[in-house]
Amino acid sequence: MKKESDLIKNLKNKNTQNVAFENLIQQYKEPLYWHIRRILLDHDDSNDVLQNTFVKVFKGIQNFKGDSKLYTWIYRIATNESINFLKIKSKKYFQGSEEMTNYMLSNLKDDPYFDGDELQLKLQFIISKLPEKQKLVFQMKYEQNMKFKDISEILGTSIGALKASYHIAVGKIKKEIKEIQTF
Repeated sequence: MKKESDLIKNLKNKNTQNVAFENLIQQYKEPLYWHIRRILLDHDDSNDVLQNTFVKVFKGIQNFKGDSKLYTWIYRIATNESINFLKIKSKKYFQGSEEMTNYMLSNLKDDPYFDGDELQLKLQFIISKLPEKQKLVFQMKYEQNMKFKDISEILGTSIGALKASYHIAVGKIKKEIKEIQTF
């Protein structure tokens, strides 16, 4: 915790801010990219949102009060940026979110940065059909192995509600997988 408080102090100090921000980027760049990528499914869009996230962190660090961990504050910004990006993209290019999801999934298969197999594509399709909150909770808990306490701070939802959303999502995914296996 001392290391995080030192980083925050250095981020807020004009004399040490640039070096501290470079350290922050090095520490969070890859895990944040993959967090965003799981939501957006597209490499280029994920890089754009990652940049926007770091810009918002840089501009907003002076207002960070420390009520939550720096990690969860940054992830909240990244999650909100990703969701807002999807909403804007959906309104601009698609007639609905289902059409956009189908487009994103079809592009995922051709994405040179996607290294999953056919089974992984099917799983992504099943996950994409979940309601937004269930999808986020499932991705954060199952795929990123986050603690419910951290997810609660990131999404601003109670731990009990998150656990319920996660278990409902798991049940839906299991049901879909069983249906695929029967064919």
